[in-house]
Amino acid sequence: MKKWAWSVLLMCACAGLGFGPTRMAAAADESSVAAHLKQLETDWMQAEKAGDVSRLGEIVAEDWQVISIDGSKGTRQTLLERVKSGKYKMESFEMGPMDVKVLGNVAVVQGSDTEKSTYDGKDASGKYAWTDVYVKRGGKWQAVRSQTIKVK
Repeated sequence: MKKWAWSVLLMCACAGLGFGPTRMAAAADESSVAAHLKQLETDWMQAEKAGDVSRLGEIVAEDWQVISIDGSKGTRQTLLERVKSGKYKMESFEMGPMDVKVLGNVAVVQGSDTEKSTYDGKDASGKYAWTDVYVKRGGKWQAVRSQTIKVK
């Protein structure tokens, strides 16, 4: 009986050794992806502030769409045009906490920011909460969907 118990214990230990490092590597990779996506979110805000449509175009995919605070839909093209024309202008921002959920080649980032900004010449400053969906394509993470709300 003792030999059988030791055999089972040994098999379980060996099985754990096979899966343990894999799980640890996956967790480390997920943590690395999360850090990268959080940096992309900050880069996105910095690009908007600087009016850098080239950098925005790298972060936001060709097929990106957004649901804005007024419920309207926007595209990558409308975002880039608004930033380039100065219709949307950000003076400053402070990022809030972010939460990242990685699901293979798809990731969801939820976060918030407080910004001083104008849209169409009117004050648009305030606190915003948002969700961005990223997809990894060709080894590169890009936002494909977003939704933003203004927190009152």
